[in-house]
Amino acid sequence: MVDKQEWVHNLPDAALEWLGGRRVEEVECIVPDLVGISRGKTMPAKKFSDDAFFYLPTSIFYQTITGAYADMDIKDQWMETDMVLKPVMSTACAAPWTDDVILQVIHDLETTKGEPVAVAPRNVLKRVLAFYADKGWQPVIAPEIEFYLTRRNTDPNEPIEPPIGRTGRKGIGRQAYSMVAVDEYGDVIDDIYDFAEAQGLEIDTLIQEGGAGQIEINLQHGDPLKLADEVFYFKRSIREAALKNNCFATFMAKPMRDEPGSAMHLHQSIVDAKTGKNIFSDANGEPTELFYGFLGGIQKHIGAVMPIFAPYVNSYRRFKTDDSSPANVEWGQDNRTTGLRIPISTPEARRIENRIVGMDSNPYLAIAASLACGYLGMVNQLSPRPMRDGDAYEDGVTLPYALMDALVPFQQDRELRDMLGEDFCQVYEAIKRQELEEFLGEISPWEREHLLLNV
Repeated sequence: MVDKQEWVHNLPDAALEWLGGRRVEEVECIVPDLVGISRGKTMPAKKFSDDAFFYLPTSIFYQTITGAYADMDIKDQWMETDMVLKPVMSTACAAPWTDDVILQVIHDLETTKGEPVAVAPRNVLKRVLAFYADKGWQPVIAPEIEFYLTRRNTDPNEPIEPPIGRTGRKGIGRQAYSMVAVDEYGDVIDDIYDFAEAQGLEIDTLIQEGGAGQIEINLQHGDPLKLADEVFYFKRSIREAALKNNCFATFMAKPMRDEPGSAMHLHQSIVDAKTGKNIFSDANGEPTELFYGFLGGIQKHIGAVMPIFAPYVNSYRRFKTDDSSPANVEWGQDNRTTGLRIPISTPEARRIENRIVGMDSNPYLAIAASLACGYLGMVNQLSPRPMRDGDAYEDGVTLPYALMDALVPFQQDRELRDMLGEDFCQVYEAIKRQELEEFLGEISPWEREHLLLNV
């Protein structure tokens, strides 16, 4: 192949600005897996072309979080047939943490017959968005990214600890919105900003959250697929910024026992595709039946999507009646004790904040699942329970306590599975059950400490 790199001229502006006339040395052809991490191939730039064909085996979607493979009732599963990588050039951006001139490009996945690979998370989200498009609706979302900076943890048997900041002390905890706490990790924050700018990723706000070393980044509102791509890129960038500064960044839902959990709150509204008007508000600025239908859809189908919102055994440790944690699927006006919060806004910006989604979830799947619930509520004209006034924590935790409990309604909700795609749901459920079996095979320190000599 001739090394002409004609495709470089069509790169997004941020990528061209970062290149500054330099030649691209390598291209990372990446896809988001079920976890939400990058899989793919790296190649010399002279081999890459936006119309070339590259392949990955279907088995990348058959692995659990531990790297084990789940054996499923899929015809010819272990033939490992190839999937075709189709570059989405609008996603091309820098890999600024490297010393070389490397570009990342997210790819969609198709079968060799040109059909979307049903289990690919990006395709699952596109499938849900197609339902909205058929109705003339356009979802608008804004994610919030919460994560912890921690000390390097190389021994899984040791508890995770906050990092040492510039003062030489462990991270300042329980000081939400503290500028001093943000400054404590100034070098990491600076690198996150630099990496984001190099990639063309826009940060709305950055704050210190309630936990020791816990940071929140809010993104601008926009197209769900674009925002899912940005969360996907941000998670890798934040990890790289932390490693550059000799600490870890973790997106675990509950990494430390006595600290708050990490969420990916999703702000969601729907606009008319032709007029651009928010269909959650009527001409008088009042909530519409579609607004209430969206709420009712999440309340009805929440059980089925919990394995997506909370995909691991650790995820369920986050659901508590304190630290602004979600504990229920009630809704309320400017009420952080409800799982569904209606923020203060103008009628044009009326939106629903889903506070149940964990930061350990796959952004493509979490957004798809939340929008699928809302869609079913709108088209089926559902009504939510009455708005919750006052402290909803008084009701206790009404969300599932464990992944095992959550998988039952996921298996049974036919409407939800039809929207996400049955092929995807079968694979996802099998992966989650395999991970649960792997976890249940482990003996925890708590069991050794309290049961070894006492029972």
